[in-house]
Order: sequence, then C-alpha cells, then structure tokens
Amino acid sequence: MEPPRPDPDLPHLADVVPSVLAAMGADGFDARISWPGRIRGACVLLIDGLGAELLAEHAADAPVLTALAEKAPHRTLQVGFPSTTAAGLAAIGTGCRSGEHGFVGYTFRVPEAGPEFDVINALRWRPHPWGPDLREQVAPERVQPLPTTFERAETAGFSVSVVSGAAHTGSGLSRAVLRGGHYVGVHALGDLAACIGTAVADGGFCYGYHADLDMMGHLHGPGSTAWRMQLRQVDRLVESVVEALPRDCLLTVVADHGMVSVDESAVTDIDESEPLCGGVVAVGGEARARHVYTAPGAADDVLAAWRATLGSSAWVMSRDEAIAAGWFGPRVRDDVRMRIGDVVAAAQGSAAMLRRKAEPMESALIGHHGSLTSAEQNVPLLTAIG
Repeated sequence: MEPPRPDPDLPHLADVVPSVLAAMGADGFDARISWPGRIRGACVLLIDGLGAELLAEHAADAPVLTALAEKAPHRTLQVGFPSTTAAGLAAIGTGCRSGEHGFVGYTFRVPEAGPEFDVINALRWRPHPWGPDLREQVAPERVQPLPTTFERAETAGFSVSVVSGAAHTGSGLSRAVLRGGHYVGVHALGDLAACIGTAVADGGFCYGYHADLDMMGHLHGPGSTAWRMQLRQVDRLVESVVEALPRDCLLTVVADHGMVSVDESAVTDIDESEPLCGGVVAVGGEARARHVYTAPGAADDVLAAWRATLGSSAWVMSRDEAIAAGWFGPRVRDDVRMRIGDVVAAAQGSAAMLRRKAEPMESALIGHHGSLTSAEQNVPLLTAIG
C-alpha cells in the first residue's frame, strides 16, 4: 500500500493561531484561514484528543460542538505527523510543521544535547523511558529556538495569555513551544472557562488547553462510557465560553490529534521481536509512530527487517523517504533531520508497536494515536463569534 501523504488542500493545525492573529490585525501573520467580520479578542481552545471522526460518531453527547461543526465553513484540520500532543502543541505555539519546530515525536533523539541524553520524552522533559528532569541540561529554548506565535504577538503589541494546567507552569514543553505571554495555571473546567472569558473580554489573545478527554481515551478507550462522559463535560465547557463571548470576540476550538482503540491481535512487541531489535541502538516515538535509530551502516538492514516483520500493519519508511513524502511538512531543518529515526514506522488500522518492557505504562493503554490514519489526523475546526 502506498504511504499516505498530507492533503495540500486541507488546513493544518499550524495555520490556526497565525490566522486568528491576522484577523485581529497583528502584523507579520498570514491569514491562512479566514473568518468573517472584525475580531477584537480571540481564544484558540485546544481539546486534547478530540478527533473529528470521534466527534461525528458521538454527536449526541456534544450538541454544542456538533452545532458549531454544522455551521463551520472549514470543519476539519489535519495535524500532521506525528499526530501526538508534543507536536500538536508545538504547531500551535510556532505556526510551523514538525520538520521546522523539531518536535518530531512523543519521544525523540536530540543529538545536540549529547549522548548521555539519548532519547528524551518531550512531554515530561526527561530521558526516556525514565530519568531526572532535564530542563537545566537540555534547555527547552535551545531544542525549539524559533520565536513562538505568542512572543511574536506580544511584540506586535497584543496582550497574550496561555491558560493551561497549573502543573505545566514552567515545564520544559511550555518553555519550548508555549513561551511568551502570561501563563495562567488552572486546575479544573471552571477556572479554565473563567480565565478564557477574562482574557477575551479584555481584547487580548488567549490560548486555552484541556487535557482530560485524551486521558479518558488512553485509559478506557475512545468512545467508552468514561470518554463519552468527559466529552459531555467538554461540550458544557465550550457552551460556557460561547455564552460569555463579548461582541466581536472569537472562539476557535481545535484538537491536537484523534485516537484509535488498539486491537490486541494487531499488537507487535518490539522488545520481544528479535528481527526488530537487530542493528537498533534506540527507539523513540510512541506505539503508533516509531523512530528507529540504527547502528552505523545498519539502516538498510533494519528498514528491510521492520518492513518484513510488520508487513501491512505499518507504513515503514527510511528517513529520506518519510521526509520526501511530506510527513514532516514541506521543510525540514538540518538539525531536526537528525532527530528523525533512520527508519520511521507509522501504524495502520488498529495496530500498535509496543515496548512492554521499556514502556510498561504506555503499553498498558487502550487508546493510542500518532500515526497517519484519518481517525488520528483529522480534527475539528469550530468557530463561534460573539
């Protein structure tokens, strides 16, 4: 099967914040997506794990979101590869695809950090699969040196707020891709909605983030009872924000990825597969999007072994092939190139490439994401204007 390529006609998650800021009149931002009317204040609210297909399948649990989808001129975005939170938040925070912002996975190699920190976990900012906090040794601003959309908006004279979990204040990921503006740490849906309302009412730009739908999908499976109950809470959150929107203020609801339930019969355990371990010095990514780093001279043999072993359960590409297919966007920085695996594997269907010994917690999850299927790639683009 031919590997999928990004749809050039579908807007990308990276296009959202620059387009909103352009609609607010900020200099230096391209209006890649258009909104009608004058925008005085705006919020981009990201619901972690809300795939467009999942929303459509469970429309009855989310009447407010569904009504917004029915009125949206652009209903769907693509999130790019990998379809994972670190890359999605980096797309929001930089306005770039993964080949430019450099967050090419949940975990990935950062060669410039030195061999002692071989693969880092971008969400926890620690060595993978475990280890100490790396913020001092591996500066987040060095890993992602591009100015963020928030920094640029502040320079253009706009008040900027980042409203997200209090636990993420000053985290490595926040410093790398969300720096700029005033970070407002929140604890629950109530203060998230209230802080968004305050920021927008003052005529500023606000980025808001809610994580719990993704957590329910990982733990119980997307579409499970627990996931649906959380979707109902998200719908109420959005309703509360919409009801409080002042005149000429914009709310845009997006997500960083969708999710699929993994079929146990389609699971491959990398740690227990001798053909998948030969010539491999490190493995990054996550269960549905793997970066495979090989010993010198072993890349071709590893590529052949992974293709033969995984067969139709994954698209398996060399680094050059994946870049040429546009998986990481139209441009890949030279330093980012070496963060990408010598071999890149993206799961098909409901398959997963687990590491039960090295990653016991992640391997126990039911819901996963990261790959190139439409269920993971396509997310809503919903809009309300006060």
